[in-house]
Amino acid sequence: MTTAAWKRRVGLTAALALLASAALADDLTVFDWPGYEDPALRQAYDAKHGAPPTYAFFGDEDEAFEKLRAGFKPDIAHPCSTNIVKWREAGLLQPLDTSRIKAWNDILPGIKGMKDVMTDAGGTAWFLPFDWGNTLLTYRTDKVQPADIQSLQAFADPKFKERISIPDNVDAAYALGLLAVGVRDVQTVTDEQFQAASAFLREVHKNVRFYWGDNTELGQAFAGGEIDMAWAWNETANALKANGVPVEVKKDTQEGIASWVCGYVHLKDAPGSSDKAYDFFNAVSAAEVSNYMVTAWGYGHANGAGMAAVDPAELEKKGYADIEAMVKKTLFAAPMDPVMKQKFQAEFEKIKAGY
Repeated sequence: MTTAAWKRRVGLTAALALLASAALADDLTVFDWPGYEDPALRQAYDAKHGAPPTYAFFGDEDEAFEKLRAGFKPDIAHPCSTNIVKWREAGLLQPLDTSRIKAWNDILPGIKGMKDVMTDAGGTAWFLPFDWGNTLLTYRTDKVQPADIQSLQAFADPKFKERISIPDNVDAAYALGLLAVGVRDVQTVTDEQFQAASAFLREVHKNVRFYWGDNTELGQAFAGGEIDMAWAWNETANALKANGVPVEVKKDTQEGIASWVCGYVHLKDAPGSSDKAYDFFNAVSAAEVSNYMVTAWGYGHANGAGMAAVDPAELEKKGYADIEAMVKKTLFAAPMDPVMKQKFQAEFEKIKAGY
């Protein structure tokens, strides 16, 4: 190869490297829960750009928070309502331009009404709700008798020793504990209620075979007969039933159910394209996603117009036929006092350790 040819090749290689670097810098990185890379949840984005965004994953929101604070720079993240204030006050978020989000005004009223979630007290928008669902008593119908699970107190029943699993997640675990002692509002928890919920979770711990970290782990334990009952999200039973595992959810325990809302945020100093970020927001919040979210995932979608178009039989099957009635018996995961949240976290670690 001549010197001139070598120089041309080196120049071409350098140019291609620069182009690749520029393309990468303009790419969109979504920091998400495992599984949400499902292309059916963002079809319009892939159709427009000819490729999916890049995904990075976290196991829980505390892990995600620490990674972001340590300098990880994705563009979009998928936290839940309990952590919006924490992330915002830590300076991790940039405000949303709601004029660029087509479905902003179609968000379900019950979610819009949650204090300090979508917007702050001054009206600035920070959070686009996406998915929501319930955390419910989920059980093997061939192992558990309906008479034994009329109350959430069943989780502490010695007959289920080492036969149950609850989430390795402080918000979900305390949703169970608070509901079991009669609390329906996490934003007004008293110290007495906190102590009562903690005492209940200590009793539950005696029956816990393991604290589950993701739905795959939990699903395998149910399918393999390792556990009979769990405090689990809608997705668990939905997936297991589709694969012939005799699992059902108990929607009408005496104390009620827990509900959560998660969604997407635009991270501060996001390195990727802002236009792509809003294309992503519009894709995941489109009404067309609602039916898939309900039927395939077993979760609700935040777009009220989309939910209204889902087959009523499917909504009934998943427990979403009467959202207004569901709200009345639900403890919603909402932002809470940081001091109380720290107490929850510290106590949960003690409970898991057997103290």
